[in-house]
Amino acid sequence: MAVMIRNEVFSCFVFYGVLLVVKMYVIAIITGQVRLRKKAFANPEDALRHGGLQYHREDPYVERCRRAHINDLENILPFLFLGAIYSMTGPSLAVARLHFLVFFMGRVLHSVAYLLALRAPTRSLAYTVAQIPCVSMALQILTSVAAYA
Repeated sequence: MAVMIRNEVFSCFVFYGVLLVVKMYVIAIITGQVRLRKKAFANPEDALRHGGLQYHREDPYVERCRRAHINDLENILPFLFLGAIYSMTGPSLAVARLHFLVFFMGRVLHSVAYLLALRAPTRSLAYTVAQIPCVSMALQILTSVAAYA
């Protein structure tokens, strides 16, 4: 493990990867807080605890927060895999940092656009920008290992 942490590219990846995981936790906490504020609970036992079965319901903003969280899971988990493998292919630190930073900023903007319901195409553009480094890393990984397939 100490060898991996001394790898500057891997350490850079770990930095951005942990920030993304923390961001996912923040979205989960926001979702929970909105559920409490809106009194919109997914499970009857939670509704009963907070006032009654009439609160076992959906709320549009709770669902928006939930979708933002699900979208993070769908996009950040593949990034964590790709970034870890990409870090082992020997990219330059500057290029790798750019990949990680662009993805991170794209995902932050995507979450803000989702939660604040910013005008289209803000969220779509943020998603697309964040996918560019993922596609780039995937292609570089495949190029690196193609000879072994």
